[in-house]
Amino acid sequence: MSQTLTIRLSEDLRRALEIASRKMRRRRSEVVRLALRQFLQATPTGRSRPADRVRGLLGSLESDLPHLAEDHRRYIVESLKSGH
Repeated sequence: MSQTLTIRLSEDLRRALEIASRKMRRRRSEVVRLALRQFLQATPTGRSRPADRVRGLLGSLESDLPHLAEDHRRYIVESLKSGH
């Protein structure tokens, strides 16, 4: 069962919604539902851990530093001392 939700929009947001609605050839309500769905999917629910939010990035970069995970403190200190 669908429900009705009434919201107030600022004039600039209303204009942006109108433009998007025309460009997409969809009703304003459809555009709002799409935007809300995207927002909710991208927003952490509070139950996720920080590592879960960056999981796609883990292991995706090469540092050329052996044992970076174990010696990260040493590398940071050396970097700060050398000014890099």
